[in-house]
Amino acid sequence: MQLVAKVFSELNTPELFAIMRTRVDVFVVEQQCPYPELDDVDCMATTQHLYWIASQQLGAYARCYNKNEQYSAIGRVLIEKSQRGQGFAALLVKEAIQCCFTHWPSKDIYIGAQTYLLSFYQSLGFQCTGEPYLEDGIEHQDMILKNRSV
Repeated sequence: MQLVAKVFSELNTPELFAIMRTRVDVFVVEQQCPYPELDDVDCMATTQHLYWIASQQLGAYARCYNKNEQYSAIGRVLIEKSQRGQGFAALLVKEAIQCCFTHWPSKDIYIGAQTYLLSFYQSLGFQCTGEPYLEDGIEHQDMILKNRSV
């Protein structure tokens, strides 16, 4: 899996379409969760779109962005259905962590994880903060990865 990172203005039309289509397929259709999947974070000048496209199909995706004064963030993490179960999720999130620490080296990383993935994110160093909550009908948990270099 060869991941590519680009800001919104660098994405070409086929890349952008593959990203949008697969995000809607996973987060809206597969998870049966109608919500505005595309948002202003996508086109912020510093948001990094981290993805892998194979045979013109998006295989993996995450976006890394500057959330606020304290945190960078990883969101919209997905592995396309046909690519699941091959260890790509850990590779993707590790690369997203590196992307955040590279672009925002003085910040911890925030993620709003679906609760069924807590042990996965904990295995990568994320720690739960606060209480679980419902977001668009799906239980989530805020998690933080401390930046050890600060």
